[in-house]
Amino acid sequence: MTFSLTLSVSDLLLLLPELFLTAWLCVILIVDFSFKRIVQEQLAYLSILGLVITLACLAWFDVTGITGTLFGKMFVLDRMAIFFKVMILLATILVILLSIDYVHRFAFFRGEYYFLVVMSALGMMFMTSANDLLSLFVTLEFATFGFYVLVSYLRDDVASNEAGLKFFILGVFAAGLLAYGISLVYGETGKLVFSDMTGAAPTTGLVIGFLLIFAALGFKIGAVPFHSWIPDTYHGAPTPVTAFLSIAPKVAAFAILLRLFLVALATFKPAWALLIVATSILSMTYGNIVAIAQRNVKRLLAYSGIAQVGNVLIGLAAGTKMGTDSILFYLLTYLFANLGAFAVIMAISNAVGSDEIDDYRGLNRRSPFLAFAMLIFLLSLAGVPPLAGFIGKLYIFVAAIKEGLYILITVGLINIVVSMYYYLIVVKKMYINEPLDSSPIKTTGPLRAVIYVGLAGTLVIGIYPQPFLDWAVAATLMFSNLLGPAASIPVPVVPFGG
Repeated sequence: MTFSLTLSVSDLLLLLPELFLTAWLCVILIVDFSFKRIVQEQLAYLSILGLVITLACLAWFDVTGITGTLFGKMFVLDRMAIFFKVMILLATILVILLSIDYVHRFAFFRGEYYFLVVMSALGMMFMTSANDLLSLFVTLEFATFGFYVLVSYLRDDVASNEAGLKFFILGVFAAGLLAYGISLVYGETGKLVFSDMTGAAPTTGLVIGFLLIFAALGFKIGAVPFHSWIPDTYHGAPTPVTAFLSIAPKVAAFAILLRLFLVALATFKPAWALLIVATSILSMTYGNIVAIAQRNVKRLLAYSGIAQVGNVLIGLAAGTKMGTDSILFYLLTYLFANLGAFAVIMAISNAVGSDEIDDYRGLNRRSPFLAFAMLIFLLSLAGVPPLAGFIGKLYIFVAAIKEGLYILITVGLINIVVSMYYYLIVVKKMYINEPLDSSPIKTTGPLRAVIYVGLAGTLVIGIYPQPFLDWAVAATLMFSNLLGPAASIPVPVVPFGG
């Protein structure tokens, strides 16, 4: 394989978002080290400013249709990569807003916290453009390094230290699986770029290699049976970091999974579809059943996230253009509902100093706004119309039905009913049970802003999904020729909207 490191001005344009964000990281460090009296809120808003400028640059790329490849096709900028990068940046902005009040708990290294969050976002942006096995490994580890530190950022908290240790050990184990899988695939095919592997003979070494790569990526998205780190890590990590882990790494990992399965392994779809179906069923069923027994709301959302990953895998199991559209749209709806729910969790935790579900007793009497917001977010996660989560689940299921995956759909529908049970437990605590403390709960400006954004996204996408569906459909046009029909998604008629 020949590599060319000669970059023209047009080549640098493709890297402009990443280059700018890298420079902005340097600015954050310089400002933090040079101005010792700078208020950490100002550093947070400085970080957000850089992310917003990067977001505007990507929006310009999307509108003008700027695409291309670099480094012998190792780096690709297409509309799908732009879609995922926009989601990662949006999630990072909301997480930094969530962090503004929380960072006061850190005795040291408050400025470095924002640097690590933005650095992780930069790594995940590179992940979405990874188009070969080598860049997959490098960018995935680059994105993970920051999380190793962020998860254990509460140095005096035993739970945070335990979460960081478990995340590090299993992360290194997953990296080993990934490296070994890549070596097997390269040894069998002599290729690194995904598109060059299409049509390779299914040898034993190749199959084992791809299984190891899938296992490593399974750790990143938290699919069963690669989920063991999620509950303890979500529970012990600082809540803004938990919110970040719950969506951004999954978005980046699914970008790689789509390129891996639908490009490199497109000719082996009948074989890998069975693997994805089994993983989806296990993730949905295990996540929803175990979530019922949880008494801590962060652990509840951890197991809920495992089940949500199972839902997303339904679209991958379909292996069609419509399936890819539904994955992108579903992840977008999940971003707003999940980060909004974590914003409510942080507001309540700041008031009561705990994350137990019993702390939500009588929340409607203490803060009707927080209770209503949490109700909307939980119902969206459960898939209740006319919220965004319902539309997302609907299209995932329609894509699977078109491929005849009726058993998978049946299991998915049963799991929706199961998930309603534990979501409604929280709703019952908020609206029916008497409060343990009747004092009102106050919400700070940054937290309220995240909740408003989450509510707006959840309600607007649910009531008027067409522009967001069109965006998802346009982002996956690269799969039209590979996967045949179903290049667009019709909008159904749902109650109160659509």
